[in-house]
Amino acid sequence: MKEVTKEYTNGEVTVVWKNSLCIHSAKCVRGLPGVFNTQQSPWINMNGATTDEIVEQVNKCPSGALSFFMNADRG
Repeated sequence: MKEVTKEYTNGEVTVVWKNSLCIHSAKCVRGLPGVFNTQQSPWINMNGATTDEIVEQVNKCPSGALSFFMNADRG
């Protein structure tokens, strides 16, 4: 499988998704469907929840396929 890394941002936080690590547990989709929706493209809608809610859900990713960084920390 070709490794793909994608970044999605709401201006405050950026979510990073690495396809090669994803085990498709769907915890993200079930936990925060307003943000993570595999039926849409792009499948991550960073305007679907607050930054805190997004960070909390990303931290629950069992494989580490989802991670995040705060944009202010990269400035």
